[in-house]
Amino acid sequence: MSQVPAARRALAVLRLLAAAPGPLPASAIARALDLPRSSTYHLLTAMAEDGFVTAIPEERRWGLGVAAFEIGSAYLRHEPLERLARPLLRRLVDGVGEIAQLGVLHGAETLYLLKEQPPRHATLVTDVGVRMPAQLTASGLSLLAHLPPAQVRALFPGRFVNRTGRGPASLRELRRVLAEDARRGWSSEDGYITEGFASIAACAFDHTGHPTAAVALTFRRDRHPPETWPDLAAPVLTAAAALTGRLTGRPPS
Repeated sequence: MSQVPAARRALAVLRLLAAAPGPLPASAIARALDLPRSSTYHLLTAMAEDGFVTAIPEERRWGLGVAAFEIGSAYLRHEPLERLARPLLRRLVDGVGEIAQLGVLHGAETLYLLKEQPPRHATLVTDVGVRMPAQLTASGLSLLAHLPPAQVRALFPGRFVNRTGRGPASLRELRRVLAEDARRGWSSEDGYITEGFASIAACAFDHTGHPTAAVALTFRRDRHPPETWPDLAAPVLTAAAALTGRLTGRPPS
């Protein structure tokens, strides 16, 4: 247990370097983490010996090492997001009886990673591995609603794509929709992807409060008219909050 404080300091260094736009001087690391300068050099030297950080002598800076990259790559291979979300989606399907999906942002598109559905349910266009314009999907809207305005503007510099003639058609309209979605905590789309189908989504956050993934429920509109959507959003919000917890994340303040 005597090594726990040192381990925490090493993890803090990794997080700091991962969040920085580039390598940092040891003095900046010491200030940011409130560590003595001598202890910081000893810590960085030990981490460099194991490949977790690397020194850049010409710049007198420290950056992430190959070992940190290997761990990040292994994390992706383990599909942790899908593994953590799958039981939550199954529980949502069992409770509501509609299709549940997990989506992430891929540029200006929604990429679907998971899909759980009840037996003998209608097939959707949005399947695992499919990408759709983010401004037309409830998942995409719920994630965009928690991004900085400048990032949203950068993602949509030109013409807006549509599939059914519905959905935001301009940046101004999209911003209005996102503001409302951020206020109420969930997003919806009504026939934007497929006529007669609608979706509700809420997003999960990482430890920095950044939107990571969205949990969505898709259903036939005639089964759930719009006046019932706030009630339908409740279990979606519960699933998204549970995923945030599993990611050791926190909602933005």
